[in-house]
Amino acid sequence: MGAMGRLLFLVFLADLALLVIALIDCLSTDGDEIRALPKAVWVLLILFASPLGPIAYWYAGRPRRDDGAGAGAGAPAWHPAGSAAGRAPRDLAPDDNPEFLRELSARTRRTEEERLRRWEAELRRREEELRRDENGTDSDPPTVP
Repeated sequence: MGAMGRLLFLVFLADLALLVIALIDCLSTDGDEIRALPKAVWVLLILFASPLGPIAYWYAGRPRRDDGAGAGAGAPAWHPAGSAAGRAPRDLAPDDNPEFLRELSARTRRTEEERLRRWEAELRRREEELRRDENGTDSDPPTVP
């Protein structure tokens, strides 16, 4: 493989990396945050118009992450139901929601306490049965629950 073959291989790898990164970014972004076109159109452009599709997505479709600073900050983002302003905040995943984690911890603590109370009651019952058997007051063998 000559120098030209190595160069083409490097260009292919760069194109593939750009395609994969743009596709992952597009698929992991909410559809209402992507600019200029709907999310499905961007996915098709990224997949079938490589390398121009990923480059176009990077500059024209990717949501701005600079919180309103910079050029084009006032440009409206595409949203299927109109403006995304005023929409309800997203629900947190259970492992990110502190209220859910608190409630889960309390529920686990209650379950463990109840289990411990049952074990202690069972232990007391067995000890009483053993004492009765040792004293000879009860001739019946202990029953297993």
